[in-house]
Amino acid sequence: MKKNRLAVTAAVLLLAASVLLSACGITGSDNNTQSAENSAKTSASTDAGKGSSGTTASPAKQNAQAETASYSSGEESELFTERDLAQEADTDDAETITVSDGAAITITEAGVYILTGSAEEACVTVDAEDDAKVQFVLDGVSIVNSEQPCILVENADKVFLTSAEGSENVFAVSGSFAGDEDAAVFSRDDLVLNGQGTVTVSSSEDGIRTNDDLKLTGGAWYVSASGSALKAHDSILADGGEYFITAGSDGLHAEDNDDDTFGSIVIEGGTFDIDAGDDGVHATTTATVNDGTLTIDAAEGIEATQVILNGGTVTVRATDDGVNAGRKSNALSVKIEINGGIITVVMGSGDTDAVDSNGDLVITGGTIDITAQSPFDYDGGCTYTGGTIIVNGSQTNSVTNQMMGGRGGFGGGRPM
Repeated sequence: MKKNRLAVTAAVLLLAASVLLSACGITGSDNNTQSAENSAKTSASTDAGKGSSGTTASPAKQNAQAETASYSSGEESELFTERDLAQEADTDDAETITVSDGAAITITEAGVYILTGSAEEACVTVDAEDDAKVQFVLDGVSIVNSEQPCILVENADKVFLTSAEGSENVFAVSGSFAGDEDAAVFSRDDLVLNGQGTVTVSSSEDGIRTNDDLKLTGGAWYVSASGSALKAHDSILADGGEYFITAGSDGLHAEDNDDDTFGSIVIEGGTFDIDAGDDGVHATTTATVNDGTLTIDAAEGIEATQVILNGGTVTVRATDDGVNAGRKSNALSVKIEINGGIITVVMGSGDTDAVDSNGDLVITGGTIDITAQSPFDYDGGCTYTGGTIIVNGSQTNSVTNQMMGGRGGFGGGRPM
């Protein structure tokens, strides 16, 4: 949704402000945790489903599907609308579309559509008005292609992929993509994944990609991709669902190549099992974990300009850096901040660091259990005011700086 870019920019600026304040010296974990959580928010506009004219599939107009930002949780109301979080669609006026071999189905009007059937070399395209909200209820649909996306969103305000309860759905692309839309599910606008069924996505390039915001709130998603599994330009926001990811590149990837003030990831909940050839989680600006469970096996576990861990359970097995903050964006200072949660990092041998910040390192809470030759490496300042640190099986009350991934010796520690 193009108008949300301003809201995302505001959130990034708030996050940058909180980082600058916290880097001056943290006095306790509670205040810092609250600051990080507040700065992770983005504003959600009140959405309303509005119809437009003309549709190849002659769908019913949206009815009783208006979105609001009045979700009961104060933390989530600014990240997700009520409709984002709903795991069922109102199908009273829905149009049922049965896919068939070679079919090119185009949706040009807002509404709810039930997708079913099995097809090869078929594509469902959304090309609707800028304010159109299109919801696909995936109810036993299977599309297998060789060179084109199975779902292609050319234009809309927001598109929902909602898996029906108990359903099994498949989107697969096996060959080289004919155009620039190089994902099994490709969207130029906001995309929401939710529901109560199972969706299996496989792709010779990216799995599911949007040039706007990607929201993950429900369903079971099995995504295998030679490129990145889940990819967005502006942001990835998660608050539920199960995601079993195998990626040749990154598991979750948020980046706008033309603007380094975008590209954030916020995980409020959900279960992620990620096996990635490069980064498990990669964000240009901030990667924030407030809750949820992440199990990552990758070259690098989590990488961003700022990595902020406030809660949840994060387990990383990495061959390069476990948790890494580096200069991806010029809009923010580089920092790793750990305020809570259970973080376990197991590193491979060699020039590797478990927690590696090219800027500051701040630890105010949580449990950090590291198995590594080089547990910590930071180029800026280090502040440690709370939390439990375990290194190679022994609890310690200091953060020891080891330069150059185990090859350069130990720097000054920061005792608590």
